[in-house]
Amino acid sequence: MITPEYCRTMAQYNHWQNQSLLSAADGIGESSRRAQRGAFFGSIWGTFNHLLWGDTIWMSRFDHGEKPNIGIPGSAEFTKSWEEFRTRRQEMDDRIVAWAEALGDGDLFGPLNWFSGAINAQVERPVALCVTHFFNHQTHHRGQVHAMLTAAGAKPDDTDLFVMQMS
Repeated sequence: MITPEYCRTMAQYNHWQNQSLLSAADGIGESSRRAQRGAFFGSIWGTFNHLLWGDTIWMSRFDHGEKPNIGIPGSAEFTKSWEEFRTRRQEMDDRIVAWAEALGDGDLFGPLNWFSGAINAQVERPVALCVTHFFNHQTHHRGQVHAMLTAAGAKPDDTDLFVMQMS
């Protein structure tokens, strides 16, 4: 289904896109980031936080590292300040890149088991499906943030994957 190289490319894409959105969000100020804009998580701030929360919960399943101490209902307030968010976002992007770089050919096969608070049940799904969902979830919510930033007058960079500088 997917390969370690796909994961490395998507981890790089995630990092690149987050840098673009953070730079654009820096320019609009705190009140604009926190303004309610009708998105599922309300604001640019809430959506950014939910995305970081989602990355944290999924990475905890993939690399057995730190997981959030709150559930989805609190995810829009996962961090308390813009500075904290920016620091944790960079740390998470570094964690995702390191995880992807370390993947071997067999790491994306087999089942992944976890307890899902979202559906209050034990879940088992193929690792590759979960990793695909992880990257898709990022793209989905970054698209929402991109649209809200654009509506707020910011100018995030292009989002097309083929435009990304390949390293």
